[in-house]
Amino acid sequence: MTDILDLAREQVLDGGVALDQAQTLQVLQLGDDRLDELLALAHEVRMKWNGPDVEVEGIISLKTGGCPEDCHFCSQSGLFTSPVRSAWLDIPNLVEAAKQTAKSGATEFCIVAAVRGPDARLLAQVAAGIEAIRSEVDIQIACSLGMLTQEQVDQLAAMGVHRYNHNLETARSHFPNVVTTHTWEERRSTLEMVRAAGMEVCSGGILGMGESLEQRAEFAANLAELNPHEVPLNFLNPRPGTPFGDLEVLPATEALRAVAAFRLALPRTMLRFAGGSEITLGDLGAKKGILGGINAVIVGNYLTTLGRPVETDLDLLVELQMPIKALNATL
Repeated sequence: MTDILDLAREQVLDGGVALDQAQTLQVLQLGDDRLDELLALAHEVRMKWNGPDVEVEGIISLKTGGCPEDCHFCSQSGLFTSPVRSAWLDIPNLVEAAKQTAKSGATEFCIVAAVRGPDARLLAQVAAGIEAIRSEVDIQIACSLGMLTQEQVDQLAAMGVHRYNHNLETARSHFPNVVTTHTWEERRSTLEMVRAAGMEVCSGGILGMGESLEQRAEFAANLAELNPHEVPLNFLNPRPGTPFGDLEVLPATEALRAVAAFRLALPRTMLRFAGGSEITLGDLGAKKGILGGINAVIVGNYLTTLGRPVETDLDLLVELQMPIKALNATL
């Protein structure tokens, strides 16, 4: 029987053909003794099919907390006893956050709101924010505002939103164990409308939410079928007061194995380190991840949890000789 890494080298690295679900599962089942070999192969795949550039992004929460959905990992749900409370960010602070993000070398600034989907007030605030940012900052603007109608998709496209994030979160089969107030299919529908409107599709999820390795491989296949421009990989950072608050943090070796497996299942996709990577991997793990398939990072803090200092991530990219993707290359 052909070794899975030998097969992946020929199929993915040489041929540019992604691993399928069954093959991805074989990678996820590899022992820790094969981890360095796996990460090295994933890095080769990333370099061959994506190049050395790393895209840097900052995110800001326009509306925090008070969300009516019951995503079991999220402290922004108004249904749980977690300490996050509803709050809005004003336009001057939004513009300042965009300026600080641009100063870090980031090419993407993502406006996020904790909602099921945007109402007229929120869309008006987003439109005003985008106009204000554009007048002062040279940066691409992305949004993550929940599930959309076709009319809302068209409005965001008209505003010039470059990329829309809406995570599938987990495998289709595991989703009902994570969220009960809406369906995986509803999320997928939003992403299909976003793509049809000409915006880039950003969709990933969170690893370590009680899914099996089989479901992790299924999730990679779900994402490959969607063919998003970007996949943010989060690792569960258990939040007090949420249904997943008592889950264990994913072991670092398991997280790194997943990063490499997702790279082999999505060889041409932008794979971004997102929330939870600090608590799951630490500094050494972050370095290994960037040398094991990752080619994009979020700098600074996340929505309700702290990230690493911006300078730490930027210094790491310099150390690894990974150039930050220039804005003019994305226009």
